[in-house]
Amino acid sequence: MRKLGTLLTVALVGAALLGWGQQVLHMYTAFDVDEAKIYIEAFQARYPNIKVEWVRLSAGELLARLRAEAGNPQASLWLAGPSDTFILAKQDGLLEPYTESLGWQYLPDKFKDPDGYWVGVYTGFIAFASNKDFLAKHGLEPPTSWYDLLSPEFDKNLSMAFPYTSGTGYTRLATLVFLFGEKDGLEFERRISEHIHHYTKAGSACVTEVGLGEVAVGIAFSHDVIAKGIAKGYPVVLSFPKEGTGYEIGAMALIKGGPEPELAKVFYDWMLSAEAQSLFKRWYRVPLNPEAELAEGLVTADQVNLVDYDALWAAENRDRLIEQWQALTGY
Repeated sequence: MRKLGTLLTVALVGAALLGWGQQVLHMYTAFDVDEAKIYIEAFQARYPNIKVEWVRLSAGELLARLRAEAGNPQASLWLAGPSDTFILAKQDGLLEPYTESLGWQYLPDKFKDPDGYWVGVYTGFIAFASNKDFLAKHGLEPPTSWYDLLSPEFDKNLSMAFPYTSGTGYTRLATLVFLFGEKDGLEFERRISEHIHHYTKAGSACVTEVGLGEVAVGIAFSHDVIAKGIAKGYPVVLSFPKEGTGYEIGAMALIKGGPEPELAKVFYDWMLSAEAQSLFKRWYRVPLNPEAELAEGLVTADQVNLVDYDALWAAENRDRLIEQWQALTGY
């Protein structure tokens, strides 16, 4: 992997010589706005001749936009979001393969599309975010079971994302299906919906709400719970369900027919480098480049009881499961 770091550096230096004048790369990202700025600003400092114009959308919304723009793509790169949405985009013919990328070539097979249509850049785990003040007031411990969410004390005090707008939300839904089976998993989601204060469009939005005391518990990826809650000084505590939890391989891809394919490849290669992925420590993400620096207090896969999450199955059954979810919950 040391060789990978060296090869990436050589490739990046060469890619930076694409042109002398400033050029514009159009990008869609599922990262939180504040987080996306970290990587985009660092990239632009590294390559001042490339300006990035970007739009932030939740993964489900982003997939819908790519489908709508298939005949006239408006962006060249898709950054972040669970791999199951990228698998669907590949099946819909919305992505462009990039097997020449040294980062893609050296990454283990389980973290990338075999044909080069997407590549993993980080992992994350579904977790609970709870308000410490609420727990103390009601004499409660942080939830450590999915069934804890059905406690009367949490009635109308839960927040989480819609599975059709948010990659986080769909990962939660698929997790419960993998954990309990399709019928019981969907029924569990229906029962949770009765305790919901409200659903959010973005997966990480509930963390701030928990921190402000607007709701008692939210469901989000653990890195968002730490970055948007604990690290900001909010009274938020992180916990995981003992029965098992789901995870994402956060991915990246070139958009088929995008207006700046060569500029997109520059960003793609840079994002796979240790230089770029070391920035993940500022948001407590788990990088997939083994040479990247890790954040203190980072939650890694060996610390969590993970379900057997089949991203391909989750992708192929996404639309069907979401339709059933909407019919059952009324949302």
